Amino acid sequence: MCGRFASTLPLEQLARLFGATGELPNIAPNWNTAPTQASAVVRRHPDTGERRLDLLRWGLVPHFTKDLKAATRPINARAETVATSGMFRGGFAHRRCIVPADAFYEWKAMPDGKQPYAIARTDGAPLAFAGLWEGWRTPEGYTLPTFAIITTAANATMSAVHNRMPVILEAADWPAWLGEAAGRPVDLLRPAADGVVRLWPVSRAVNSVRNNGAALLDRIDDPAAPPPSDAPSGPNPA
Repeated sequence: MCGRFASTLPLEQLARLFGATGELPNIAPNWNTAPTQASAVVRRHPDTGERRLDLLRWGLVPHFTKDLKAATRPINARAETVATSGMFRGGFAHRRCIVPADAFYEWKAMPDGKQPYAIARTDGAPLAFAGLWEGWRTPEGYTLPTFAIITTAANATMSAVHNRMPVILEAADWPAWLGEAAGRPVDLLRPAADGVVRLWPVSRAVNSVRNNGAALLDRIDDPAAPPPSDAPSGPNPA
């Protein structure tokens, strides 16, 4: 799954990278984006077809929702079922988007509790998650825009930490995913190739959504690493 990510690049830079036009939203960098929070999302304008960079809330509210308070708001959609699920198939057909991120976090079970890891592209480029968006109409008549991130099976790198990962789109696939070029979007729902991402352990401070700041991405000593060769590795021999 994907339950937390960092999105800190200036929106002007994101707009240039993704070819987005129009007025840019106003949002501060966020090193610990969590469900229910807003983030910048790339999507096609329904009227002009131009790429836009808009603020959407994380946690998709399906268009058929009657009661917002009782609504299921999934943050992830499984690649294996997204095209056929009643919750997501409408969005998969017509409302696909890209969620930019610097990195995302995942947790690995350890003897002393879950250890968070940060995951980013090896080449230093921003991540581009495959996502879906919805615009739910409230009883008062305004639109609540929301999104979910599509996940798939982990690649070899990610499998050391978790068995799932977000679908990471390469730049050549953005037009097909956004519906600007011919192609089968379902064919893009695959794990990233080995070597595309790297991961490193980070402080458990990221566990709390109250914590934010660039230090959350700082590497800590790897809790799974073997001891140095000059350090004792066990009890002294008898």
